[in-house]
Amino acid sequence: MTGKNATQQRPALPTFEEAEGLGPHDAEFVRDLIVVLEKHGNLDRFGLCLLHDHFPLDTDEVLVETNDPETRSLNIRVEKASGTRHAKPSQWRFLPNVPHAKGAEFAGGPYQVILQCDVVSLCPGRDR
Repeated sequence: MTGKNATQQRPALPTFEEAEGLGPHDAEFVRDLIVVLEKHGNLDRFGLCLLHDHFPLDTDEVLVETNDPETRSLNIRVEKASGTRHAKPSQWRFLPNVPHAKGAEFAGGPYQVILQCDVVSLCPGRDR
């Protein structure tokens, strides 16, 4: 899966094993984040995820989440961004100092979509 464009335009992330989760030393950070989310009415809209890489992605690839509510299971796979049936980004990475950081839906935004949900598979929030 590693190609000449792999992670070429995005700063590297640590592996899952190297990534440090939230700990007691992060309490003030989390309190500050809660204040900002409340201020903008987003406390029940956004949360945190541990950013990490399991493998490199080419710049034309995206991670797509699907789920099966019957078996209560999730699956994430790599797809070509131009060929995926995804309809809704669900995780973003902040890139405030990277001028090329763009979400497809907001050109020039200081973030990058890192996971998209395939609504065909009953993405959370979709009417069943």
